[in-house]
Amino acid sequence: MTVSPEEPRPAAEFPPTTRERWRELALGVLRKSGVETGSPEEALASITHDGVTIAPLYDASDLPGDPGLPGSAPYIRGSVPEGGWEVRQRHEVPDSEAILTDLENGVTSLWLTLAPEDLPRALERVHLELISVTLDAGKRTREAAEALLGLAGENAGTLKGNLGADALADAETAIELARRCVRDHPGLRAVTVDATVYHDAGGGDAEELGCSLAAGVAALRTLTGAGLTVPEAFGQLEFRYAATADQFLTIAKLRAARRLWARVAEVCGAPDGGQRQHAVTSSAMMTARDPWVNMLRTTLACFAAGTGGADAVTVQPFDARLGLPDAFARRIARNTQSLLVEEAGVARVIDPAGGSWYVERLTEDLAARAWEWFQEIERAGGAGAAEGSALVAGRLAATWERRSADIARRLDPITGVSEFPDLAERPLVRQARPAGSTGVHYAQEFEALRDLADAQASRPKVFLATIGPVAAHTARASFAANLFQAGGIATVAGGAATDPAEIAAAFSAAGTEVACLCSSDRLYAEHAEAVAAALRGAGARRIWLAGKGGFEGVDANLYTGCDALGALRTTFDDLGVAR
Repeated sequence: MTVSPEEPRPAAEFPPTTRERWRELALGVLRKSGVETGSPEEALASITHDGVTIAPLYDASDLPGDPGLPGSAPYIRGSVPEGGWEVRQRHEVPDSEAILTDLENGVTSLWLTLAPEDLPRALERVHLELISVTLDAGKRTREAAEALLGLAGENAGTLKGNLGADALADAETAIELARRCVRDHPGLRAVTVDATVYHDAGGGDAEELGCSLAAGVAALRTLTGAGLTVPEAFGQLEFRYAATADQFLTIAKLRAARRLWARVAEVCGAPDGGQRQHAVTSSAMMTARDPWVNMLRTTLACFAAGTGGADAVTVQPFDARLGLPDAFARRIARNTQSLLVEEAGVARVIDPAGGSWYVERLTEDLAARAWEWFQEIERAGGAGAAEGSALVAGRLAATWERRSADIARRLDPITGVSEFPDLAERPLVRQARPAGSTGVHYAQEFEALRDLADAQASRPKVFLATIGPVAAHTARASFAANLFQAGGIATVAGGAATDPAEIAAAFSAAGTEVACLCSSDRLYAEHAEAVAAALRGAGARRIWLAGKGGFEGVDANLYTGCDALGALRTTFDDLGVAR
């Protein structure tokens, strides 16, 4: 489109901007907020749990030295069905009707975590030549592969998917199946490099990437050591990664994974050994409480996985933490993908985030951090060595400890659990899954307290001593109520009052032994000590104050960034609830 000189140019009315000008303005705002810093980048930057810095602003100067052209290898997905990625639904029980319903309504790939003897029933009436199948049978992988090939019969040569062998856990099976795939089944891969186990152990994105490289290289050594050529070995691997609701980190992680594996392929002499990726929405981020919010989390994760270039995507049903998903949950899961592929057109653009200053820099930083971690594992003997495994376990545990501390302080908020909990929610009940869930869940500590509170004959409660008018106490009363309810503890507000005796009488009527003062700093200065004394005289075992500042009679403070889990556990102890 050509704009004539007479036509208005909206952007022309704004002066050109520079990073220095932004720095000046940002510093001014920070100083007005009481933050003294010489660098707004330092004050506003955040650091991921595995040490990657997220800056507050990116411009062209942040681009890596040679990021490559957007939409070019290695940042593009491999061979996938025309029009998008594989919509891969997971099934844990041999329910042929559920499987057929999925396949008739948008699913193009099956991920079966089934025993070999269950495969015939699960795949009854399924046209295997039209879909791809990924197996996940653990120690019975060889039997499951034989069962699948037997079901395909004379069409076994046309099968597509992955047989799910683990080259680290069972090298013999991985080698045998890889040889058969190379010889007789060109559409099948034999080995899955499952990086989600590192994510589910609490690891960060760079750590997940580094561990996947180490596991992938170990698998290559196993296969090439058994006689496969380097290109054949590369062609037998599929990588599985977790996709989270942090869309930019997920996009950058998948892009970085491709770049890193391309480097491994280059060093090994297989320049065409691109990485095939299966992205699965994170199990760790899913919640059992307010599970409906999981729909939002998985939608973000699915969008990020598709935008990041995954070849296959699995969206976990929103009720996955509760047991086997029902038909509605499976429908929502597959429709999430269908809407993004068919209506939003996410898959129509190759590498849509390519060229973004932020995403390119984040991709570079993740790749560099992951490569360092990969080298560290290799120096310890590799992913299959005892020393390497111990190193990985220790690193993941340390990262989980840091993440847990941020979750406890609600610096990593979990909507519906640590933030905005609904004590009146009606729990969903689902059939137990054949195998219990493994790994950590970000919400697990808060949810354990919610379960404990729900199990009491009467719900534990805390009295909110709301001092002064509504305008003065509402903000902090809402903050305190939100915090206590995150542990399943109800709150009873005393109403607008400043008279200590009146507040103490309301406390006595509430039937609890814990109180929390809620008001403005000015009213705290005038009334906090007198109110605390009156509450203590009325039998308060512990008195909290929402906000900062020390006052005689107040035991501890609740504020943004405080140890919310610690405060909740203390409150349970004060209320006589055994943990």
